Order: sequence, then structure tokens, then C-alpha cells
Amino acid sequence: MEKQEFLQKYLVERRGTNCSKWDGLKEKFGEKDLLAMWVADMEFRTCDAIVDAMVERTRHGVFGYGIVPDHYYEVFSAWMERRYGFLVEKDWVRFSTGCVTAIAWMIHAYTRPGDACMILTPVYYPFHNVVTNNGRTLVKVELDYEKGYFTMNAKKIEKAIVEHQVKLFLMCSPHNPAGRVWTEEELEEVLSICRRHQVLVISDEIHQDIVFEERKFVPAAVVSGGKYRDMVITLNSASKTFNLATLIHSHILITDERLREIYDKFASGLNRTEVSVMGMVAAMAGYEHGEGWMQQVLEIIHDNYLYLKDTLARELPKVQVCCMEGTYLPMVDLRAYVEPDKTQEFVQKKCGLAVDYGEWFGESYKGFIRINLATDPKFVEEAARRLVRAVQVQEDALCKQ
Repeated sequence: MEKQEFLQKYLVERRGTNCSKWDGLKEKFGEKDLLAMWVADMEFRTCDAIVDAMVERTRHGVFGYGIVPDHYYEVFSAWMERRYGFLVEKDWVRFSTGCVTAIAWMIHAYTRPGDACMILTPVYYPFHNVVTNNGRTLVKVELDYEKGYFTMNAKKIEKAIVEHQVKLFLMCSPHNPAGRVWTEEELEEVLSICRRHQVLVISDEIHQDIVFEERKFVPAAVVSGGKYRDMVITLNSASKTFNLATLIHSHILITDERLREIYDKFASGLNRTEVSVMGMVAAMAGYEHGEGWMQQVLEIIHDNYLYLKDTLARELPKVQVCCMEGTYLPMVDLRAYVEPDKTQEFVQKKCGLAVDYGEWFGESYKGFIRINLATDPKFVEEAARRLVRAVQVQEDALCKQ
């Protein structure tokens, strides 16, 4: 399907549908007339196969307790093996209502109150809260940053692990909002450090399918032929891939028998929800029939990224649009033009944009914003135009002083 035809078919108007991204602007930002470029969901209606499967299931009219059929495990494992060389066995799979919820469960299952849990900042802000709100000690290690590119610093990571006696590492892969798809060499280095110091790794891989520029996503569980499976637990979902976030359905993949026993013992004491039948139906249809839809969405997102990057490089050459090897949420470094403490006022009042702000992901990132590019190209063009115009007005005013 041609790009314009795809856009015409799948772009939807979300305003007036009780949509957080658009209808929640007043509550989140204090204003409702902003161009919504925040929060990680899409303007694209999910693929036809998913809609059809959900409609068919809905017609049955009963939404009672369900079981996960073998076919689900077959199509999910086929997806993981075909794309990432990760042949997932049925016995390894547990389910959660979402990856952040699963992180909270992992923290309770494998650590004790006061234990140190490490994150690499800037990182998705619930990573911060899920540690502190559950009575654990948060250890933050900053990624190295240079000219729009983030890297892990092995020496800083190991130093923090030793000094704080870290028990658990919450890894984001691909990394949100740094936009990095970690190479196998990078993963090997940090996993070997965690092995050396007996640190459990919880790898949130929810963005695994949102990868660009021929980058290869490598699940932590397959690094070095699966060498680290006894110390890695993987969290993933179809939610980002197919825009299914509130169908509350995600995977916990525990490849090691000892770790499974610990988790299952912990989980037996929870008042757990049952598997989301509609989430299961949607994910199964997506894994079986949705790859073509996904590839077209990825092309549009990447085109949006190139447009934003090229436009700002041309019009505002000192702005740094950070790398976006993966996810659809690149950081934009505005510090060359905007005082960090005035970034929110500038972006919201001068540009009329609703974005995620850098300090939400880490204290050192005031002056950065995160922009959602899984949207209508017209919105990206408008957002770029507003940024350029506002900076130019500001620069003209300074010149006249």
C-alpha cells in the first residue's frame, strides 16, 4: 500500500474519544489547545487483522475467564524466533497487565525493602517511581552523552554496583528516551559486569519491534548464545508494536528454572488478575498477521524523524535532534537556544506544543524535550514549524536589544 493510501486509511482523529494524549491536555498541561506530541501511543488505528479478531471475539458476547491456547505461544514464539533468534518456550511465559506493573512485581519477588535497584538515566520516568514507591533504594547512573548520542559507561555502572551493592538492574532496551538500540557488544559488557557482581537484570524490551536504519535488536536473553539467561528476565508486549496499550496484556519471560520458582512462589500470594482475553486475542492476531502493517508504520515514523532532523538542522543548526535507532520518541536538545529553566514556558507558551520534558527522565536533562513521532506527518511538520518560528522570534528580539 502506498504511503498516502495507508495514511488515509489508518490515521484517526483521537480528539473527543476520551484520549489521554489529546483530551487530557488540560489536566496534564493546564491548557487544552496544544498540539499533542507527548505520551507513547500512536495516531494510527491498529491493523485490520487485530480489529477483525476482536470484533469476532466480541460477537461471542461472553467475557469471562479465559485460558491461553497453545496457538498463542506458537505465534508469539515464531515472531520472536524469526525476528530475533529467540525461541520462546511455553513454560517460560508468564503474563502481566503491563510492563511497569511487571517491574513492580519483579522488585517485590527478587529484592527486599531497602535493596538497591539501578537505572540508567535519562530513562522512562516510571522506572524511577516504581523503585522508590516500593521502598527500594534508587541508584541512578547517567548515560554518556555527546552530540545527540547516548552510550553506556561500563566503568560508571560497575562503580555504582559496587558502591551501592546493587541487587537489581532495570535495563531499558531499546532505550527510551535515549533512542539507542544497544549492540550485542554493549549488552555483553554490561551483562558481564552484572554477572560478576550477582546482579539480576530485568530487561524491559517493550520497544523491541520499533527499530530503524537496519539496526538489529538483540534481546538480553540471546546475548552470547543465551549465556546470561540464568540472570535475565525479559519483559515485552505487543502494545507498542500494534498500539494496544490499554488492552493490558504483556509478557514476563523467565528462562531460568530457579528464577521461575522464585517468581511463581511470590505470585501465588498475589490477588492476580486473569489473562486479558481481548489483549490475548489482539496480540495473537498481530503476531500472526500484523507484520506488514507494522512495517508501513515504521516507514512513516522514520520519515517523520528524518523530516524533523533535517528541518531543524537546516533552520536551527544548533538544535540537536538525538539519535533514534529505536522507539518513536527521540529527545531534542534545545539548550543552545533556550535556557533550560525556561524550556517548559518556551515550548508550551511560545510553541503551543505538549511534549515530555527532559527532566522527567533525569535531573540533568532540563532543556531537552521528547517528541512522539508515531503520528500524522502534518503534526510533525507543524511542530517543527512552531519550534523554528519561536526560536527565530526570540533571536530577533535579542538582536534588537
